[in-house]
Amino acid sequence: MNFNFTGDKVYFTADTHFNHANIIKFCDRPFNDVEQMNETLINNWNGIVSKDDTVFHLGDFCLGGAAEWTKLLDRLNGKIYLILGNHDLKNIRQGFIQLFEHVSMQMFITVDKQKMYLSHYPFLCFEGGYKEVWQLFGHVHTRKNNTGIDAERLQYLYPTQYDVGVDNNDFKPVSFEEVKSIIDRQVNNVNCYK
Repeated sequence: MNFNFTGDKVYFTADTHFNHANIIKFCDRPFNDVEQMNETLINNWNGIVSKDDTVFHLGDFCLGGAAEWTKLLDRLNGKIYLILGNHDLKNIRQGFIQLFEHVSMQMFITVDKQKMYLSHYPFLCFEGGYKEVWQLFGHVHTRKNNTGIDAERLQYLYPTQYDVGVDNNDFKPVSFEEVKSIIDRQVNNVNCYK
């Protein structure tokens, strides 16, 4: 299946972890409780994404069953494509899948002629990784001073890879244009040392 999109209507995010109280502590999120976190994430999302926009959520959407997923999806703008994360897999039989535009473990898409590989996890080897393909991911909850279990390995990522998770992006989805700007800057920073 060929997925082609126009860049001015495309957003990316990951690791919202709606309804996951422990993620506040695990990732040192600046929220007092899960309700404040959920409301902030929803308001941030809807403040950027319109009803007609496309959002690729790269996994770990929500904890809970179909009722919780449905309640959240009813409040979020956009046509949402879900790339399943490790926390989503246990809920796959809950009846929420039909609420998304498409659900898969990974996707290759093209946005304004830019090829992208979308996965919940960052990969060091993926088709086109040495060339023109970008890889967007989540899972690692990247921050500037990341001290998590994956911190040491993140130094090996290509400059054409980017963590679109909320912890890395002020708890908001990022537009295609923002991702393009970030990846261009990362590529230029690497090239200036050659």
